[in-house]
Amino acid sequence: MRVSELNFYPLKSGRGITLAEAEIGPEGIPGDRRMMVTDPSGHFITQRELQALAQLQVTPGDGGFRFAIDGKGEIEVKQPPTDRRLDVAVWKSIVSAAVADDAVNETLSGWLGRDIRLVFFDDQSTRTASAEWAGPDTPVTFADGYQVLITTTGSLAALNADMEKHDEGSIGMERFRPNIVLDHDEPFEEDNWEGVEISGIRFDFVKPCARCIMTTQDQQTGSREAPSPMAAMGRIRMSADRRVPGPLFGWNAVPRSTGRIKLGDAATVTAERDAWAIKRRA
Repeated sequence: MRVSELNFYPLKSGRGITLAEAEIGPEGIPGDRRMMVTDPSGHFITQRELQALAQLQVTPGDGGFRFAIDGKGEIEVKQPPTDRRLDVAVWKSIVSAAVADDAVNETLSGWLGRDIRLVFFDDQSTRTASAEWAGPDTPVTFADGYQVLITTTGSLAALNADMEKHDEGSIGMERFRPNIVLDHDEPFEEDNWEGVEISGIRFDFVKPCARCIMTTQDQQTGSREAPSPMAAMGRIRMSADRRVPGPLFGWNAVPRSTGRIKLGDAATVTAERDAWAIKRRA
């Protein structure tokens, strides 16, 4: 079993960037989801309610970031000063974030057709993952809840096989926005794993990832007029554990050490456990 993809997402709900290798820090891949858009009150906004975010490409550069949307242009964005701040909400977390300048927010609002604020997770921002699942004091940025999302190729193949069996088309792994993809043939074996070790770094699998309407959206256009995995996940991946209801795909993982990983690195299972309960098909 080897690493077949590495991805990070500078802007929460923006397009991903593929990597050949990546540092792994306590918060996951450095730079992952350290920017986010919110409404003027500070409530976070994702593709769930603003599909056009899928069209927004954010590329790190020297001293800043390039923001671009096809057909609308591009702008250079600098990280704002620390004294320009807003308390922002990510689910149940309240985070003090730095706010981009008015000109940037005005441009992005025009592109996205909604009054938004671009915010940054900077050195004054703090947030931790749920201690119930991840243990105490595990730092996380603007991700939905955890540091790293891991999926496997065999699980995607099984999901696509079910979709094709029901004439629903097929999808790519980008729909699930993982950080690490493992090339592994057996579908959903990850439900039995306590975690994996890659290049000496242990990733504990702490919580399965419940999936939402974002998986139905084309990750280049934001369109929902595309093959959807929701029906297939409903048939073969519905959680039977009330602690995490809904369709599941992939695992949220916490890195327990730091280092560097790259494409092709071997991944080994650290230990096995009883599989997460999945409802049987009718």
